[in-house]
Amino acid sequence: MKEILGFHLNGCPYCANAFRAIDELVAENPAYADIHINWVEDQDAHELFKTHPYEYYPNLWFDLDKQYEAQPGESYDQTKALIKAVLDKAIA
Repeated sequence: MKEILGFHLNGCPYCANAFRAIDELVAENPAYADIHINWVEDQDAHELFKTHPYEYYPNLWFDLDKQYEAQPGESYDQTKALIKAVLDKAIA
C-alpha cells in the first residue's frame, strides 16, 4: 500500500471538499481507512515545495509523482471521483 503526501491550505473550500470526500469514501470502502495520508499545511511546506511544485490545493502525491491537484471550479463530485482514483491506486 502506498503512502500519500497531501498539501492543503487552512480555510480552503476545495480542501474542505477533499476532506469530506475522503471521509465519505472511507465510509463507503473501509479498505481506504488503512491508507495513510500525511497532510502538510501549505505554510509548513516551504522545503517540500522545492520537490513537490503545485499551484492549487489540495494535491496528493506518491513520492514525487503528483496524482491529484484540485482545479478552480472543480465540483464536489469531481473532487470525490478524482480522490477515489488516487485511493484505488494506493491500495492496488
